[in-house]
Amino acid sequence: MGKKFKNKDLAAKLGVSGTLVSLVLNNKADQHGIRKDTQEKVLAMARQMGFFNAPDEKEATSPVEEKPGVIGMIVPSMSDPFITGITPYLQKAFASIGLGFSVITKDPDDQRYDRLTIAFRKFFSGLVLVGDAADDSTIRTLRSAEYPFILLEKTLKTLRLSTVTTDLSSGARLISEHIAKLGYKNIIITADRKSSKADTNTLYEIENALGQIESINTPAILDIDIKGTRDDIDFSDLEKLLRPPFRADVIIALHASFVYPLMSFISKRKLRVPQDVAIISMEEGTGFDLMLSPITCLRKPLPGMAIKVANMIWSEVKNSGKSKFKRQVNLTPELIVRNSCGTL
Repeated sequence: MGKKFKNKDLAAKLGVSGTLVSLVLNNKADQHGIRKDTQEKVLAMARQMGFFNAPDEKEATSPVEEKPGVIGMIVPSMSDPFITGITPYLQKAFASIGLGFSVITKDPDDQRYDRLTIAFRKFFSGLVLVGDAADDSTIRTLRSAEYPFILLEKTLKTLRLSTVTTDLSSGARLISEHIAKLGYKNIIITADRKSSKADTNTLYEIENALGQIESINTPAILDIDIKGTRDDIDFSDLEKLLRPPFRADVIIALHASFVYPLMSFISKRKLRVPQDVAIISMEEGTGFDLMLSPITCLRKPLPGMAIKVANMIWSEVKNSGKSKFKRQVNLTPELIVRNSCGTL
């Protein structure tokens, strides 16, 4: 603790009691039912006031490095719109608490990666694992080394870890209610065949939400092999469902990457969006608002997610990866209504 730091000064700035500040700084807040957002505000202000800058007069060991340094974020791909979208917000959030930030791409075919995991400690004070980059091997290695890390857009039911994710259940309800409001009944849900296993939770949530609405028929599920060029994709199964007897009203794309070849296919068939078939995406993609028929989609709360990630990984670093309290934060996405699925 810095010599000039006093709990009452921090308490006065935040408008809380000195006892509350003491409980938070001594990792006893959860035991006394102090809200998580209140804890984060106390910790963030404490850092700004220099609470973690240096050991105290008795030369006790500080829970974190004097300069925590750089946080690394490991991602499966830099082509993911989510990664490119949230990165600027993460940079700003980490900078506000004095941390650097770097992004590393994980190549699943690189046999050296497992050996590099522990070596990251030389360069990064903590890690953020995004999506598929949070594989079992990496998580086991980091946990055994007590390396500070959290997961972003990845949920593991078998392990209790600190995670920040988009609330799929809320997003599925938003889409289902919007479709029902427009009077659509016949729905196709499209998924990428190569990621069908990873999409299980998303598919379950959207099917469950649609099933709660009596006016909507049981949706058709299509796993499509999305690889190569747009002309290489086989749309024959989808084309059958666009004609009677099923005659789809709306197509729900689980991934933004599928929307681009889908719109190309629909254009070649001289179908109109949304008059002949509506399109809605569970993810926001680059240029969705600039397409011939702008795409209705779910938008992830990127600024809010970045703030949560920064505060949570900083808490892990502060506790040297030994924090007993793990948080699972789910943030509700926003439905962005555009022409592709906005009006009948």
